[in-house]
Amino acid sequence: METLVTAGIDVGSSAIKVAVAEDTEGGESKMLAGRTVRIRRRDPMAVVDDVFEETVEAAGVARDDIAYVATTGEGEMVSFRTGHFYGMTTHARGGSWLDPEARAVIDIGALHARAVLMDGRAKVLSYRMTSQCASGSGQFLENICRYLGVTLEEIGPLSLEADDPERCSSVCAVLAETDVINMVSRGISIPNILRGIHDSMAGRYLRLLTAAGAHGIVLVTGGLSADLGLLAAMRDAIDKKDVALEIRRHDESILAGALGAALWGAFRARKLARSGWSPGALGVSAPPVAS
Repeated sequence: METLVTAGIDVGSSAIKVAVAEDTEGGESKMLAGRTVRIRRRDPMAVVDDVFEETVEAAGVARDDIAYVATTGEGEMVSFRTGHFYGMTTHARGGSWLDPEARAVIDIGALHARAVLMDGRAKVLSYRMTSQCASGSGQFLENICRYLGVTLEEIGPLSLEADDPERCSSVCAVLAETDVINMVSRGISIPNILRGIHDSMAGRYLRLLTAAGAHGIVLVTGGLSADLGLLAAMRDAIDKKDVALEIRRHDESILAGALGAALWGAFRARKLARSGWSPGALGVSAPPVAS
């Protein structure tokens, strides 16, 4: 078994991410294709099926060429998965592949954020997660944008235009939304509102990273990795606290979990092959595992 093609499926609360990767026994890996699609009130498993087919086609491989289908997030519901891996391990592995210098990732999703400390081989050393309150999540930011009448894609550029950010002090999502309503009534500009929210979120993420023991280079993963305004707020928060952290992102940061699942899938398939298990057609599961 010299070269393996594997797939990773990251089932989130608001989006499905799929990555197809090729892995050689010598340790060289490359991503053949990746897709991200928002669920938007549809059946998540129907979206998984569609995105998986699209990604496999884009990768230029046949379904039968895929030796292992690894899921993460809420992917245990995927009927044709071969195995499932915990989110912190897949984001660590995917983040390490995207940026080999990274020693931590902060995965900012729709419902929560988590900081994961790892070594150079993507082994998880420690992690911390936000509380159940959604004020530090993508869903909270999306709700705010809906009220302000802006799209998710406009958040970052608008936030970067701020000249006098309005502080958002509430850590509760409901109270924070009330704060925003009051800001609008006082005539605070949208850029200053958004930057104030970003500053509040950045402070929470910085505390999360320091609690996990992060140091050095941190890669932002998950749905909010594309929000340049949030990243700028995180860098400013680090500068103000004089913390030894460097925030980075990658163009494929949102796919880190799916990519990490695909890469762990290759590792698991080789390990199982040595014990006599042979990967067959999709839908034939390996021995149960959640790593």
